[in-house]
Amino acid sequence: MVARSAAFLDRDGVLVRSLLRYGKPHAPTCFEDFEILPGSEKAVDLLRQAGFLLVLATNQPDVGNGLVSREEVERMNEALDRALNLDAIKVCFHGQHEGCDCRKPLPGMLLDAAREMSIDLNRSYMVGDRRSDVEAGHAAGCRTVFIDQGYDRPEKILPDFTVGSVVEAAEVITRNGGTLQ
Repeated sequence: MVARSAAFLDRDGVLVRSLLRYGKPHAPTCFEDFEILPGSEKAVDLLRQAGFLLVLATNQPDVGNGLVSREEVERMNEALDRALNLDAIKVCFHGQHEGCDCRKPLPGMLLDAAREMSIDLNRSYMVGDRRSDVEAGHAAGCRTVFIDQGYDRPEKILPDFTVGSVVEAAEVITRNGGTLQ
């Protein structure tokens, strides 16, 4: 099987609207607050046309912290998948202090998807709005695209590209690494 390129996409702040509280982004905790961001469909269409597999890679620590049920998060992810037709969904449900290897900034979700789907990580991209997304992408060997929403900045590891939206991220990726496969 030939290895494929993937676009790993964070959920909240990238494809789904984050809820800002005191200037900090938070994932929606109920389906009623769940909103797919404008441009998400266009972005995934551009990436799919360029030959990329589309993999959601999201930390959802509110489940491990007891703030939202796993079923509610899965309901949101299923709605996102129905709208965008993703190739895979990888979720870390652990709280911040559980010591798992799947929580970004560790690359566990990306590495698992690469093994399961024959993904060439060196030809893939991680797109996110947090420094943990950039760090996970680098740790996995991917190029990284940081969507600057103004609430987080990569410090230790700089992204390969910085953009203002998921559509801009898709355009940068397709210009710099898109190949029909």
